[in-house]
Amino acid sequence: MKFKRFLDALFNKLLSPKTKEKSEQAILWIALGSFITHLIIIGLVHFNIIYLAEPSNLLKNPIAAIYTPFSFILVYEVYLLIYYLPQSTSIYIAKQYEIITLIVIRRLFKDLSDLSLSANWFSIKNDLQFTYDLIASLILFYLIYLFNKQRNKIYRKNDTNKLQRQSVSKFIYAKKLMATCLVPVLFVIAVYSFFSWLLGIMPNHNSDEAISFKNINNIFFEQFFNILIMADVILLLFSFFHTDEFHKVIRNSGFIISTILIRISFASSGIINNLLIITAIVFGLLVFIIHNKFEKQLAIEAPKKADENNL
Repeated sequence: MKFKRFLDALFNKLLSPKTKEKSEQAILWIALGSFITHLIIIGLVHFNIIYLAEPSNLLKNPIAAIYTPFSFILVYEVYLLIYYLPQSTSIYIAKQYEIITLIVIRRLFKDLSDLSLSANWFSIKNDLQFTYDLIASLILFYLIYLFNKQRNKIYRKNDTNKLQRQSVSKFIYAKKLMATCLVPVLFVIAVYSFFSWLLGIMPNHNSDEAISFKNINNIFFEQFFNILIMADVILLLFSFFHTDEFHKVIRNSGFIISTILIRISFASSGIINNLLIITAIVFGLLVFIIHNKFEKQLAIEAPKKADENNL
């Protein structure tokens, strides 16, 4: 009981609506400050007040400055993912899809700083990447719309059986425990990723563990999605205590496969990266559509079974 009270107090401290609102305000101010700072650094590099032998395009083009505040907003989106975890599995998965879509959108700002406007558009790597990301972002946006439409379909009422309610309560408690543990993990990975990247861009630093400009899009998210996969597997195992319905087990397993495909996408580049992300969300969407068809069928059959039991 003491542990439960401690968990509830910690959960309310880290993941309450009040904390969410304060975090949102803080991130917005940090994002605004980082945008202005990035613009100032670009200006200093441009006027040779700060000298860099080979500055990244992120420090040359003012458009690229949008990349920095977007990064902080993405970290807040990860917090929201954890925030919604105890409330709804489908919202939690939708947040994963929104995050990877925002990563692609953020990458577009970096792509814009690398564009070479010429007649050889389709033979230039950076221009092609911009094209892939532009098309992928539209497809992903529409897929998320379809996923959210499926999420709003409810065919069966909440369980009224006392034993079933207790089972649901235990599963929600397990999700609260998982979410509470993920918040400090989020903070530690964010700090570690930032300082690893900072070390990687320092002159005369040759560490294999440092993160370079080459894979800057993967900073933080590559490590966090590894943790997310493990969390999803643990929740899948806990879900067996809650339900053994075939279609729900397949749905939860399918969502894990979808998360794994998103994680694999970080190890690829170019059109393969975009295809993996789109495949991940299409797979999750199709699993969810089929799951809802099962739910609809069971909702139709439920009154018939109730009448048979009353005979």
